[in-house]
Amino acid sequence: MSSLRQRQVHLDFHTSGQIEGIGEKFNKEQFKACLKKGHVNSITVFAKCHHGWGYSDFETIPAHPHLSCDLLGQMLEACKEADVEAPVYISAGLDENYAVNHPEHLLIRNADDTALEVSERDGIKYFANQAYYHRICMNTPYLELLCKQISETVKKYKPVGIFLDIVGEIPCYCEYCRKAVRERGWDENDESSFVRLARETYKKYYEATNKAAKDICPDVRIFHNGGHIVCGRRDLAYANTHLELESLPTGGWGYDHFPQSAKYVANLGLDYLGMTGKFHTSWGEFGGFKHPNALRYEIALSLAHGAKCSIGDQLHPSGRMEDATYELIGKAYEQAEKLEPYCYDVKPICDIGVISLEAFTEGVDKKSLSDVGVSRMLLEGKYLFNILDTECDLDGYKLLVLPDKISGIKPELAKKLKAFVSRGGKLIASGSSGTDENGEFLFDFGLRLKGKSRFNPSYYRPEYNALGLSPAGYVIYSNMYETEVIDESARILGYSHHSYFNRSDYRFCSHRHTPMLLGSASPAFSVGKDGAYIAFELFNEYARVGSYILKDTLIRAVEELIGGEKTVRTDLPSGARINLNYQQKENRYVLHLLFASQTKRGDGIEIIEDCIPLYDTNIELKLPSVSKVVLVSQNEEIPFVYENGVCKFTVEKFECNQVIAIYR
Repeated sequence: MSSLRQRQVHLDFHTSGQIEGIGEKFNKEQFKACLKKGHVNSITVFAKCHHGWGYSDFETIPAHPHLSCDLLGQMLEACKEADVEAPVYISAGLDENYAVNHPEHLLIRNADDTALEVSERDGIKYFANQAYYHRICMNTPYLELLCKQISETVKKYKPVGIFLDIVGEIPCYCEYCRKAVRERGWDENDESSFVRLARETYKKYYEATNKAAKDICPDVRIFHNGGHIVCGRRDLAYANTHLELESLPTGGWGYDHFPQSAKYVANLGLDYLGMTGKFHTSWGEFGGFKHPNALRYEIALSLAHGAKCSIGDQLHPSGRMEDATYELIGKAYEQAEKLEPYCYDVKPICDIGVISLEAFTEGVDKKSLSDVGVSRMLLEGKYLFNILDTECDLDGYKLLVLPDKISGIKPELAKKLKAFVSRGGKLIASGSSGTDENGEFLFDFGLRLKGKSRFNPSYYRPEYNALGLSPAGYVIYSNMYETEVIDESARILGYSHHSYFNRSDYRFCSHRHTPMLLGSASPAFSVGKDGAYIAFELFNEYARVGSYILKDTLIRAVEELIGGEKTVRTDLPSGARINLNYQQKENRYVLHLLFASQTKRGDGIEIIEDCIPLYDTNIELKLPSVSKVVLVSQNEEIPFVYENGVCKFTVEKFECNQVIAIYR
């Protein structure tokens, strides 16, 4: 199976049956010219859209009622002529044409089986007051039809890949699923029965759809898009031949989402790409354009993580490509094309591993705030890290972070973590993390965990000059944990304090909460033989409120434990990002520096408009040997000093991103 192409466009075409002239202005030469203008070498084109319409002469997919040509066939022909790969898109979980005629197959979101309102006009059933798509359950006869649609598409066109959209493990309460629960002897009144069935249904779905495609073309690539690569569910990841990390920063994902996903999937051994969009907001938008600097930054972020690139677009119903869109895409992909030799077939260099709470709890804390918080802190702190599930190899890491709720650790994982510590590795645990099934610490932090304080908020008072200020009580907007010292050799770097009382209907103080009660101290930040413990949910708190004292505390813990062993030191600002990879064949390290000014506008949309240059960025890299340092874009060697295993150099200026090759 060939590897993914590097510069892809994901071309949506979700088109109402009430729009006429579908594809009438499609022109192969104009289509190819846009791809060339955009420096595109792969484009996902469409067989079937969310509305349920097909865009070719299919037996199993009803053609759009106003289709004027074999639009899919012509796009594939144009791509072949232009040497552009063309995976084919099939909407799986959404098919509105089918849904309005088969409401009994819909995903019923309500456990009480609330009936969907349906009206009928001109012989067609419509969902009253719901101008949107409706999910279809894969535990119904629809799955058989979907497989036939996949088989026909692959047989007819032999595409390089199939993209199946809007799928996942979603509990369903339709009559088919209720019947399945009863047949298995499970409790129909227990929500967990439907969660269990959802896993079974999704497995049946991806096995059937994969078979439908691969029975015809064994080497066809297949991706099942559910919008989130679930950390720890390797069975779901390996249902795909590759991964596409959907992450549109402006669409609610934000700019820190993609790195968090990429730093997990890099462990899985699958080819993957980062998917953003050209839209001002998100999918489904016509006439929305990002600033070119935003796309440039987003593509540079994918490259920094060794990911191939994908930019989402939506074709006009007429079939004519938007020239301005491909001028916009071309600004990002022209630069990417030049940098690609330094960005792929890489191994990320990481000092720190983060045991994902999402993976540890098997999806209970999907997209958990603790994972968001720790990832954001480490990105801002310029630390090199990976996100890990419990199956990941821990060799090579100097430090492991157990965020907030890695508690009730079972013997198998406990053995793995203890082996890591015995090899000299260190731990940072927060909240209830690092405890066994009895709530006792498995590791020597010098403390005994007594339980959660009843005071909310609480206060944290460091014993050092945090933030460059004299010691003070910093509010923690949650319940801290109470501890006691059991090893006098442990260093206590901070204490927790109660507030005077919790706010209630009957007593209050000031506008928000009562102040710190002096003299109510409990150890809250300790450094013991195995690592550091912080007695509150540090990372969840940072994701929610972002207080700088929280990040300062993590930085202090990291510096205490591995400060002298860190691979990278730099004076880049908090908003900048850094990544270091190794290319074995070329015997070189590749350092990525990124910075763009981010702001929020409108209804919380994260925007990049300005790429403000940074000057005189100092870099220190702890590396085994260095022979030369090269600014890749400028093809310019720069001076460096290499002493005692540390390479030091200065980047005089960079704007948006800079790629630096460090040769051994």
